[in-house]
Amino acid sequence: MKQACKSMEEVAPDSSPAWGAHSRYVRYDRIMGYISWFLIALVALDIAILPSGTTETLYLALYCIFLLVYNVVARHVIGPKAAGPVKTFIDLIVFLSFTIAVSQLTGKTDSPFISLIYLVLMATSLTQGRKVTYSMATIAVIAYIFLAAEEVSLNIFEETFVSNILEILPFMLIAHLGAMLSSEAENARQVAEQLSLTDEITGLHNMRNFLNLAAAHKELAQRNGTTLTICMLDADNLKKINDRYGHFAGTEMIRHIARTINRNIRSSDIAARYGGDEFLVMFTGSGKESSLIAVRRIVTNLASTPFDFEGTQLSTTISAGVAAFPEDGSDVRTVIMKADGALYVSKQEGKNRVTVHTAGDSTT
Repeated sequence: MKQACKSMEEVAPDSSPAWGAHSRYVRYDRIMGYISWFLIALVALDIAILPSGTTETLYLALYCIFLLVYNVVARHVIGPKAAGPVKTFIDLIVFLSFTIAVSQLTGKTDSPFISLIYLVLMATSLTQGRKVTYSMATIAVIAYIFLAAEEVSLNIFEETFVSNILEILPFMLIAHLGAMLSSEAENARQVAEQLSLTDEITGLHNMRNFLNLAAAHKELAQRNGTTLTICMLDADNLKKINDRYGHFAGTEMIRHIARTINRNIRSSDIAARYGGDEFLVMFTGSGKESSLIAVRRIVTNLASTPFDFEGTQLSTTISAGVAAFPEDGSDVRTVIMKADGALYVSKQEGKNRVTVHTAGDSTT
C-alpha cells in the first residue's frame, strides 16, 4: 500500500494561503498606521519651528491630536480584524482631509505639505480600484482649487489659467498612472494566487489547497453532524502509455482524467491532483452510498471514452478507493489513508473498479 501519510506530511500546509484578501488588507492597515505617524511627525516638526502661541500652531496641534486619536482607535481599538477596503478608504479620506487642513494653515498651495496629496493618491491607487482612485483624484483637485481660490483664473486666455491647469494636471496623472500600475499588479497577483492553489497541468486544486479546504469542510461536518466522503483514484496504465507514446501522451492522459472527473462531480465537490496519475475527490455533505454513484460514473466514463493524442485515439482505465469521515477516521489524513488502502484493493483485484473501505476490511 502507498505511504499516503508520509506524502501528506510533505505537502500539508502550516497556514492558510498567503494571498487571502483579508491578509492583504491587514498589511495595508499596518501601512496606513505608518503613514499616520509620518504625517503627525511632519506636522509636529513644523509646529516646533513655528512661533509658539499663534493661532496656526494651536490648530495644527489640534489636527495632530485628532489624527493621533484616530490612528490609535483604528489600529488598536478596532484593530486589524476589521481590515478591508472600506476601512482603508476611510483612512485615505482622513489623510487627505488632514493634508488639506494643514495646507490651509501653512501657505495653502505654497504649503510644504501640499505635495503629500501625491502620497495619498498613490496609496489610494495601490489599495483601491480605479473608480475609487479617480474619485479621490477628483476630490484632491477640488480641494486644491479651494486652496488656490484667490489665484485660480477661469479665463482660458490668461497665462495664470494655463499655470493653474499645469498645477492640477499632476494629480490626475499620478492617479491614472497609479491605477494602471495597481491594475497590472493585481492581475499578476491573481495569476500567482491561482498558480499557488491549482495544479498547472490539470487545473484542479493542488494538495496544499485541497488539505486546507478539506480541514474546513471536516470542521463544518463535525459541527453539523454530517458526512464527507473522500475518493482516491489512480490511472491504471500511465507507464504503458508513456513507454509506447511518450511522456507528452501521458500528460494528455492525466488532463483527460481530470476533465472526466470534473464532468462527473458537483460544483460543491473538490477535486485535486494528488501527484503523478493519482487524484483525490472530496464529496462534501455526502455519504458513501451517494458518492459511489459519481465515482462509478467516473470509472465507467473513463473506460468508455478515449482521448486524442496527435491523431491517435488512446484509452485508459482508473481504479478508485472510497472512505468517509467520521465513519472511517477522525481526521482527514486518516480518511485519505483508508481510501488509499481501498484503492490498493482495487488494483490487486483487477483494476478498473471501485472499492469501498469498511470497518476492518474493504469491499468492492
